[in-house]
Amino acid sequence: MRRRGKTKERIAIFGTGYVGLTMAAFFLKRGHPVICVDVIKDRVTKISNGRSPIYMPGLDEILSDGINTGKLMATSDGLTAARCSRMSFICVGTPSRPDGTIDLRHVRSVSKEIGDGLKGRKDFPVVVMKSTVIPLTCKDIVRPILEKRSKMKAGKGFGLVCNPEFLKEGESLSDSMNPDRIVLGSIDERSSKMVGDLYKGLNAPLILTDLTTAEMIKYAANTFLAAKVGLSNEIANICSAHGVDVYEVMKGVGLDERIGPHFLRAGAGFGGSCFPKDLKALRAAAMKAKVPLRILPSVLEQNEVQPLETVRLLNGALKGLRGRRIALLGLSFKPNTDDVRETRAVPILRALLKQGATVRIFDVNKGAMENFINHVKDLGMTKRIIPCASIEAALKGSDGAIIQTESKEFKALRPKDIKNWMRRPIIIDGRRTLDPHLMARSGIIYRGIGWKNL
Repeated sequence: MRRRGKTKERIAIFGTGYVGLTMAAFFLKRGHPVICVDVIKDRVTKISNGRSPIYMPGLDEILSDGINTGKLMATSDGLTAARCSRMSFICVGTPSRPDGTIDLRHVRSVSKEIGDGLKGRKDFPVVVMKSTVIPLTCKDIVRPILEKRSKMKAGKGFGLVCNPEFLKEGESLSDSMNPDRIVLGSIDERSSKMVGDLYKGLNAPLILTDLTTAEMIKYAANTFLAAKVGLSNEIANICSAHGVDVYEVMKGVGLDERIGPHFLRAGAGFGGSCFPKDLKALRAAAMKAKVPLRILPSVLEQNEVQPLETVRLLNGALKGLRGRRIALLGLSFKPNTDDVRETRAVPILRALLKQGATVRIFDVNKGAMENFINHVKDLGMTKRIIPCASIEAALKGSDGAIIQTESKEFKALRPKDIKNWMRRPIIIDGRRTLDPHLMARSGIIYRGIGWKNL
């Protein structure tokens, strides 16, 4: 591998998912040479050609510029990348196992590779944990691996820092440049300073702590946010029963500075790679430590049943779903991403199929369409599913529709098109995408979670 730029300034990013590529883009924009490392050859090829292997607005331009200027390289040779980089960021996935615990095999594998790359170094390289890992992972798993493979002591021969990410998918590039806080958990002051220097000039509070506390901050933050969403959804269900609009309620609630307006949008539940996985992992860790839990399991349970509210509302409007043609609009877990991990579209789809409906699926993001189709194939859910190439194709002749993500293209739906395309103009909105009053005035049956029927 040919070296470019100054070795002490180079940063190796292990893992090219949403977090890894966001960090690569962040460091490139701040002038650092970057090496992206991934075992998936196709990802390495795409990055080497200046293209992102995942959908993220604005990322292609940054990667292309990095390749053209010689600031960016991509490789599957993690050993060499670690050897010629001053800092190695671990950004690999930590997926859930069936029992809710996180799978750390990628973390272990990368730690071994980086540890081998540290061997014999005299310049005090630093390893940074960016992946979300349960408390004590850095201390009890990563550190021993690095020390064994490098033949050096952490804090003396190399640094170790836990620097959790707080990125919103679809907005991660902006979030990286405008963080609300920077958390650095370390075993020594030198490591913290070196990593802290990477973020110089950003207007964000810097929290310096130890490895395990930093790990816990990430889990605690996601648990609070998920609980906020879950409670908002439960209140929405109560509002529905009393003919009250939950969005008006939450507008008043959000003005309380102790609560704030964010994460109060009620709907079909949360998905993605963070909240469900992290809550399950924290629950599993607590159970292992024999800590009794009440609230956290309830949040997870509520999120599993919440998307079924959309199916219940549709079933009520149609007086049964067997033999009905239903459009499911929005397959990713949120807009502006192709990520279908833990998307609420899956339980909605499963419930529709179980009740005998034929489901036409569509997402404005082609990557999300492809990922979702592959995902439901893996789940054995291919019967009576019809992929559609457009919103019109999905709605044409349908007896009803469920909106699962609030994409701008769905927000632009016009009442006249809905009435012209659909056999029965019935919309169940899981995200409050459209204007209920406009829909009602136009003669469309428009129902949703947490507001009164008009």
